[in-house]
Amino acid sequence: MTDGPPPTIDVPPELGPEAAATAERFLIRGAHANLWFEGGSDVLIVSFDNLATIDEGWPRGPWAWGRLQPLGYAVLGVQSHAKDWFRQPTAPELLRALEVTGFFSRFRRVVFIGASMGGFAALNLAPLVPGARVLAFSPQSTMNKTIAPFETRFPFAVKRSNWEGMPFLDAAAAVPYLPRAMIVYDPFVSEDRAHAKRLSGADVEAVRVPFCTHEAIRVILKSGTFPLLLAAIVGDAPVGHAFWTAFRARRGVPKWQRALLAEATRRGRPHLVICAARALLDRAGDVPDADLVFIRRARRAATQALAASVEGAGAGCAPKQAGG
Repeated sequence: MTDGPPPTIDVPPELGPEAAATAERFLIRGAHANLWFEGGSDVLIVSFDNLATIDEGWPRGPWAWGRLQPLGYAVLGVQSHAKDWFRQPTAPELLRALEVTGFFSRFRRVVFIGASMGGFAALNLAPLVPGARVLAFSPQSTMNKTIAPFETRFPFAVKRSNWEGMPFLDAAAAVPYLPRAMIVYDPFVSEDRAHAKRLSGADVEAVRVPFCTHEAIRVILKSGTFPLLLAAIVGDAPVGHAFWTAFRARRGVPKWQRALLAEATRRGRPHLVICAARALLDRAGDVPDADLVFIRRARRAATQALAASVEGAGAGCAPKQAGG
């Protein structure tokens, strides 16, 4: 049973790059990617699809458009036709064509953003627009096995995309040409940590968000701190106290809670799991009981593990029986 057909999406008029230069809305179609623009601001956010958004089919608005529009930003969505990390000729060609028309000079600030695949593309293609900043969530630097042998995720999509030859093979090569970039990632995800290390630079701010998993963007959105990161990159300001204070709301996000408990369990720290579970349950408030089941299960498993370890230690220290 479904809730009925999806709501109708108001697709912009199709234009060429020259006509699009001064338009307030447009769609430019390409062989491997489209550009979808919604204006209304002197700050432009250029957002890129990720693997998940490709599954939404067509038509679909720009990635994060629903979050960006209420904040008053203009949005240019770079939309891929496939799970290809934008390793294709169309996306860079369309961005170059818009740059030549002077489209980007309409804006006092241009910021490229994306998550995972989209983060790779944002970093990689931002140098096509001089002065563009980048906000990337859990980005890959490349999926080339020789350059990044530590990366083994997304095997099906990687196998079906092109990871041989330049240009735009390695986002690390783009970093020196970026005036400012912000990379948000979970340091406990080994692949994301390794990519972030490759993407480091003098003008790159690493924002480490432990227990947010590879899908750190989801925790950022759920915690309500996405606007603060955007304001920082738009204003050329570092991530400051206001963000970290607001980011305490992550403690109420189930994805963060699960990752915290899983990491403590992985480390063999049942005491820590029990204490963390107690704290999470204490602050649950009016959260439905069904949404707290995984916390209680983790606490129960940790309690059992702790009891077993105590019993094992006691058995090992038991005195010998007389006459034994």
